[in-house]
Amino acid sequence: MTSLYPSIVAETSECLVGSAPMQCICQGLELECDEINLRAVPSVSSNVTFMSLRRNLIRKLPPNVFKRYHGLQTLCLQNNKIRSVSVYAFRGLYNLTKLYLSHNRITLLKPGVFEDLYRLEWLIIEDNHLNRISPLTFYGLNSLILLVLMNNVLTRLPDKSLCQHMPRLHWLDFEGNHIHNLRNLTFISCSNLTVLVMRKNKINHLSENTFAPLQKLDEFSLDGIEISNIQRRMFRPLMNLSYIYFKRFQYCGYAPHVRICKPNTDGLSSLEDLLASIIQRVFVWVVSAVTCFGNIFVICMRPCIRSENKLHAMSIISLCCADCLMGIYLFVIGAFDLKFRGEYNKHAQLWMESIHCQLLGSLAILSTEVSVLLLTFLTLEKYICIVYPFRYLRPGKCRTITVLILIWIIGVIVAFIPLSNKEFFKNYYGTNGVCFPLHSEDAESTGAQIYSVAIFLGINLAAFIIIVFSYGSMFYSIHQSAVTANEVQNQVRKEMILAKRFFFIVFTDALCWIPIFILKFLSLLQVEIPGTITSWVVIFILPINSALNPILYTLTTRPFKEMIHQFWYNYRQRRSIDSKGSQKTYDPSFIWVEMWPMQEMPSELMEPVLFADPSKLSLISQSTRLNSYS
Repeated sequence: MTSLYPSIVAETSECLVGSAPMQCICQGLELECDEINLRAVPSVSSNVTFMSLRRNLIRKLPPNVFKRYHGLQTLCLQNNKIRSVSVYAFRGLYNLTKLYLSHNRITLLKPGVFEDLYRLEWLIIEDNHLNRISPLTFYGLNSLILLVLMNNVLTRLPDKSLCQHMPRLHWLDFEGNHIHNLRNLTFISCSNLTVLVMRKNKINHLSENTFAPLQKLDEFSLDGIEISNIQRRMFRPLMNLSYIYFKRFQYCGYAPHVRICKPNTDGLSSLEDLLASIIQRVFVWVVSAVTCFGNIFVICMRPCIRSENKLHAMSIISLCCADCLMGIYLFVIGAFDLKFRGEYNKHAQLWMESIHCQLLGSLAILSTEVSVLLLTFLTLEKYICIVYPFRYLRPGKCRTITVLILIWIIGVIVAFIPLSNKEFFKNYYGTNGVCFPLHSEDAESTGAQIYSVAIFLGINLAAFIIIVFSYGSMFYSIHQSAVTANEVQNQVRKEMILAKRFFFIVFTDALCWIPIFILKFLSLLQVEIPGTITSWVVIFILPINSALNPILYTLTTRPFKEMIHQFWYNYRQRRSIDSKGSQKTYDPSFIWVEMWPMQEMPSELMEPVLFADPSKLSLISQSTRLNSYS
């Protein structure tokens, strides 16, 4: 197809055509009458061998309009307005080898219309309005090698053999039609076919033996087609196949004998490895180690901090457990990547349909949703404490435990519902090798699409908005109180510390979730999303919160720092005792004033005091609130 749209290539510049319109270009026996507003086929000398009538206003081809041009070899009729083609339009073109009818408005080609074209080798009918064809449409095309019917409106192919009147056909192109299914007998006589293009059709179901007759097929394009019942035996008879093109990288696992299969990666996985790039493989182990170690460390260290606010500590431990599940998820992904290393294509489809992948995806969603809900709950706790410090709205022990249990129940339900109804959700967690249901494909099941949107643009987006609004309100409330208290320099310093802390909490949330929200919006708009972007989201961006939450909510807090300083002080004291003799170790008692400052202040500060100036009460309250976050 290197010269799909030919032009004059005559060896001589002298015109040898006896008669032709004045606006035409003539060289030798070749005539080019492009873009001269012709409304009908012109009458020219019968010895013409090449005739181009492109980009004119021709609306129909009447009977015998080309009958006298017995020597014509190439006829170009592209970009006209042809609607009607008479069954006798091409009579007498016994030597025609190439016929171009692209970019017209042809809706029907009657049986026998090409009967006299027994030497025709190329027939290009691209971008027309053809809605049906039959084997008789191509009667007489005994020498046809290339047939291009792309970008028409065909909805089905003939039940009988399409190639029975085209025994030499090598290249068949149906790209961009509306074909819904393929029959077993459609290609029964197409034994010489070497290239078949079916990409961008609406086929979703293939019969098992549809392609069995295509023994010589070398290149096969099914790009853009979602095949619901794809199986290995569909492609097993195609032993000479060298190139195959699918919509999904995972489909390559059904044609393992084909030398080149595209796409060879979905951005996450490749034909060889579950994780395609070395960066992904290293990062998944680093993040899983950091996430697991950080959260387990906080879980173990939290009881060592002598905190009176046990309810808040319980929430933090629950958050660490949820985030730790993300580390376990990444660890298992890394382990299966090692297991499938070098031969992932052989296991890809079985892996994505396996119960291991389903449970692993459920684990990731459980971790994500519980973490999101717990962060929202902790934020609302802080919001109540800061904005309404004297209204006694803080939750009690029973209410806190109830909320935590409810959050985990919701997380389990959200994570495991897709496993309960296979028909509605399809393979919800098996759309990629890492089993995470971002669902950026536009052809997924309706149930999976609705559910995925409800989670990522419903629950998670609402939670993100609540977190941003709450931290903004908290900072504004503290700033206003500080202005009222008129303790300028000290308050400004504390406010800057607090602002930095709030900023990093909101920033990490935004860094994690905004890319996912954007991806979901783009998928709803049916924008094609490269697989490399998905890999960045799942492997690089999504685990950010799980890895950083222990740092933001525990390791960088004032009580934890004081505990570390205490341990270091006692360690130095013990060394001093060993070197200088017995000396009693100083063991201060640290109180974690983090969530409910008025409740957890030392007893000497809680004794009732009469203030002559009400602003002092505001100052005490504000100072306590700032200390709790600085």
